[in-house]
Amino acid sequence: MQAWVVENLTAAGTMALRDIPVPQPAGDACLLRVEAAGVNFLDTLMLRGQYQVKPKLPFTPGIEVVGTVVEPGPDSPYAAGERVAAMVDLGGYAEYALVPRLASARVPEDMTIRDAAGLPIVYPTAFVALRHRAQLQAGETVLVHAGAGGVGSAAIQLAKHWGARVIATAGGAAKVALCRQLGADAAIDYRAEPLAEAVRRETGGCGVDVVIDPVGGEVTRDSLRALAWGGRLVIVGFAGGSIPELPANRLLLKNAAALGVYWGAYRDHHPDIVATVFREIFDLHRAGVIRPLVRDVFRLDQAEHALAAIAARETVGKVVLLPFGENAP
Repeated sequence: MQAWVVENLTAAGTMALRDIPVPQPAGDACLLRVEAAGVNFLDTLMLRGQYQVKPKLPFTPGIEVVGTVVEPGPDSPYAAGERVAAMVDLGGYAEYALVPRLASARVPEDMTIRDAAGLPIVYPTAFVALRHRAQLQAGETVLVHAGAGGVGSAAIQLAKHWGARVIATAGGAAKVALCRQLGADAAIDYRAEPLAEAVRRETGGCGVDVVIDPVGGEVTRDSLRALAWGGRLVIVGFAGGSIPELPANRLLLKNAAALGVYWGAYRDHHPDIVATVFREIFDLHRAGVIRPLVRDVFRLDQAEHALAAIAARETVGKVVLLPFGENAP
């Protein structure tokens, strides 16, 4: 089969398209013919050795796949021909991938492949950040950074569904408008005005109860200033490129909390939560509550272009790779 392979960690994030053996399923895993693979910002870091998890070389990137079961392992709950969406450790940028039982789900017949590709990572991340970590309550105000991105767009939809007022941030008028279309009550162009001042204006000087931060850097530090008394800052990533040092005095003075979310580790530490979250996410999609934002679609052989676009912040929502024969914009 053809797959993208990282043979060496480089500053440019180099990978090559290679012919490699088709993996063989064992235990509760199944072999999936990949029909869509999600592209995540963490993929760009992993190729450079900058992610907190450093796979053994060589490896095939990609932690999010959707496709059709070709061969189930002996203990797999799936049968050949079923469609499955899953979070995987690695191997998504390929024609075939191994999918374990945990962190996977059958794709309903009425769900498109592109929608399914937008579910396994960003929605569970936003779900856990809002419900399990922040303990979001109806009537609270949530500040969602990078609202036009994958996790941000998911967080806007989920927070609104759970009765919160949502303020989103994004770069540029088009992305700000998109945040409002997704349901944000207010949207701030971080390029046009200082964050703290904009949040004070939108909250009458009270601040926000919850911040969902996939950006890091100065955005995280500014977010502390935007918190209300008893606020919760939830850190889900560092797409801005730098890991901030938090001034703990601001947490103390506001009786606030800084919380982290690493969805990928839930399979090892909270497998019961993984199963529940997957079930609820698919139920919410079936009910029409959430609709994955999938605009930027590339073919598998265009994976390098997809990674470059996401690293340059030229994308919105979920970025998806389709098989070689599929058409992509």
